[in-house]
Amino acid sequence: MEKNDTLKLDDLDFAILSYLQQDGRMSFTVIAEKLKVSIGTIRTRFNKLIEDGTINIVGRVNPEKVGFHAYAHIAVFVRPASLNEKVAQKILKMPEVSFLAMTSGDYDLEVDVMCRDNDHLVQFIDELAKIDGVHQTKTTMYFKVFKYAQPDLDLLK
Repeated sequence: MEKNDTLKLDDLDFAILSYLQQDGRMSFTVIAEKLKVSIGTIRTRFNKLIEDGTINIVGRVNPEKVGFHAYAHIAVFVRPASLNEKVAQKILKMPEVSFLAMTSGDYDLEVDVMCRDNDHLVQFIDELAKIDGVHQTKTTMYFKVFKYAQPDLDLLK
C-alpha cells in the first residue's frame, strides 16, 4: 500500500471506531446491539482494523494526573534541510515526545513534549539542541490544555 493511500472503510467500520472513541472498553456485545449486527461481525471488523493498523488500543492517561506538569510546543529549525529526516528519526526516539511532524513554513519540524516539570523541559531542550542538524529551536509553553482528543470521525462524512 502506498504511504498516502486511505484504507476503504465503510459506515460500519466508522460506527465501530466512533463507539470505541467514546469508550475504548465498550464490549463487542454492546457495540453489536447498538449497531444491530452480530457480535461475530463486530469481532471480525475489529480484528481487521487492528491488523491493518487503522486502530491501536492503548490506555490514554491524563498527563497532569500522572505527573507531567510541563507541556511545550517546540519549533525546530534544521540546517541543512537535507538533515530533516535524520533529525526527525533521532527526535522520535526521545520519550518526552508526544507529537512530531515535518512542516512547511518558517520552521522544519514541530515537536510537542510532555515533561515532569520545567527543569525536565530545560534538560530536554538541551538534549534536542545537541542533535546534529538542529540549528535553532523556539519553545512555546502550554499553560493549560483545554482539549486533548482524537479527531472526530464525523468530520470525514
